[in-house]
Amino acid sequence: MPHTTEWRVRLDLFEDDDGTTKAHVVLDTGTTELTGQGTAHCHPADANVPEIGDELAAGRALQNIAQRLLNTAERDIEGMGVPRPGPRQVTGWPT
Repeated sequence: MPHTTEWRVRLDLFEDDDGTTKAHVVLDTGTTELTGQGTAHCHPADANVPEIGDELAAGRALQNIAQRLLNTAERDIEGMGVPRPGPRQVTGWPT
């Protein structure tokens, strides 16, 4: 059964005077909003390159919201009466 929907993502970045960049991301599914946060700190000995701080903070915020989305999906699956899977088997060549 085909299904098409649109989710909106908003990512805001803020840098303060001490070299800390903060990212706040919001995922709006139309019925639910999930949020994620990430930060990056510029070491005092490093050159202040705002783009790098933005990339790190944004990446960390997106990782944070990705984990929240996966956790939500797992809870929804369990809510349908499906048990949580056991430990995953390692695949690949034996060492």
